[in-house]
Amino acid sequence: MTTVLLLRHGRTTANAGGILAGWTPGVQLDEIGIAQVQAVGERFAKVPLAAIVSSPLERCLQTAGAVAEGRDLEVQSDDRLGEARYGDWTGKAIKDLVKDPLWKVVQQHPSAAVFPGPEGEGLAQTQARAVAAVREWNAKLGPNAVWLACSHGDVIKAILADALGLHLDQFQRIVADPASVSVVTYTETRPFVVRVNDTGGDVSALIPPPPKRRRRKASSDAVVGGGAGSAV
Repeated sequence: MTTVLLLRHGRTTANAGGILAGWTPGVQLDEIGIAQVQAVGERFAKVPLAAIVSSPLERCLQTAGAVAEGRDLEVQSDDRLGEARYGDWTGKAIKDLVKDPLWKVVQQHPSAAVFPGPEGEGLAQTQARAVAAVREWNAKLGPNAVWLACSHGDVIKAILADALGLHLDQFQRIVADPASVSVVTYTETRPFVVRVNDTGGDVSALIPPPPKRRRRKASSDAVVGGGAGSAV
């Protein structure tokens, strides 16, 4: 089993100002965002990570850097974890975008939503590239690895929808707040969504057991009745 921690970047100046930042360069964490990611770094300090992979955008690199602090790991960048390419919507105020007819499509039928302009992409494309990135890193890092992917709200929601077996049209039902962590464990037959939008829970269950306890191959089966949970 390979486990990925999906970390959304901390709050930014654009988030606070109600602006859709997209791929706008130079968007940084605000004071609240900096405090958020410092807290995340402290929470996950004892969780061994095989890799820290980030969207190339500055707000994610700042966030991933806070988790990497004190570790013998360099943050690696993957464009496929980058923000959805919002095209002509980039840099516009949310209060204005809600008046655009495309807004209803994004809310009600996101699999059909394609953002306007030569730089725009469809949300289905966003999901496809992000899921491909996660699965490629899973294969590269191997079974029993725990790794962190730092990305953006819509990208994380799209990855979670795939892991949950939901059609992309249902992804707006998922919440990924700034500096939240969602956790997915991938097995041979299915992913298990372990956490969603966690902004302060205990993380000891994410620490892999010592090698001597790994006597049996982890099962891909779901426990009927729900099981006893992770021992901590």
